[in-house]
Amino acid sequence: MEELSGTVLAGESFDPVSGRVVVDDGRIEAVEEAATDSTDIVLPAFVNAHTHLGDSVAKDAAVGLSLDEAVAPPDSLKHRRLAAADRDELVSAMRRTLRFMRRTGTVSCLDFRESGPAGARALREAAADTGVDPFVFGSDDPSVLDVADGYGASGANDDDFTAERAACEERGRPFAIHAGEPDATDIHPALELDPDLLVHMVHAEADHLERVADQSVPVAVCPRANAVLDVGKPPIRELLDHTTVALGTDNVMLNQPSMFREMATAAKRFDVTDREVLRMATAAGAEIAGLDCGVVEPGRRAALLVLDGDSDNLSDTEDPVAAVVRRATGLDVKRVVG
Repeated sequence: MEELSGTVLAGESFDPVSGRVVVDDGRIEAVEEAATDSTDIVLPAFVNAHTHLGDSVAKDAAVGLSLDEAVAPPDSLKHRRLAAADRDELVSAMRRTLRFMRRTGTVSCLDFRESGPAGARALREAAADTGVDPFVFGSDDPSVLDVADGYGASGANDDDFTAERAACEERGRPFAIHAGEPDATDIHPALELDPDLLVHMVHAEADHLERVADQSVPVAVCPRANAVLDVGKPPIRELLDHTTVALGTDNVMLNQPSMFREMATAAKRFDVTDREVLRMATAAGAEIAGLDCGVVEPGRRAALLVLDGDSDNLSDTEDPVAAVVRRATGLDVKRVVG
């Protein structure tokens, strides 16, 4: 049994509680108010709701390129670099990114893994012993579901994914798809596939939002990647008013997979509260993937992040939630648990 003391951001509302989290056998036994001298901040570890970890082989290679030039299948720079990388190089690059994610507070990610079953297996190998458990959305043939946790489609304008959607339905696996990134033309076709997750939705309009709400489809947004590729700003406020919204960092070659940077961007540039942003970075992604983490409450998996509240960066903060969302960096991470 172990106790983590300090200011605990507890429950779905992340209410700051001065006290301790009692952990036993990898689970949260109790969250207790108590006098403490600890200045640590204890919160749920992050769930990154959208990554492309294979891009770790080509960090910063796409600077200055358009969306199509950078990532559009099948001939973009991204896909050429993936095709050229040998397996050992790919596994090593993804493993190093996963280690960085763990050090900066992430315990799971929802990854769109290219290259079919071989790509999914490579990610499983890369993740071993890193402390990050990726939820793998595989690609190519539906047989990837033998290895992957679900299927991740590039976009409804790229191909007909009816067979892949049907395979997910048959196996009880989630189907996710990019939509509304360059423009709105692929949003309704994506919704026709009855997806379990939409990614981006930068160009979502009122009729799309109503369908998202009616179909109860969660959305992962990636504002920093959208900015780098100059495709626009996702309507995060409107999306939150209609469905569950989670936060992702997208392609590793475009941005480092730092949830601290993604949260600060969302909080400072969009009409959202700090608590909404923290939920987007933790509980929302966990909920989408069916993971038992993302909230500090009894009975949950003890996937926790401990920040040094007395660091030169965080000392004297008057609002621990705002400090986590707007100010904290990987340098403030004291420990990642679970």
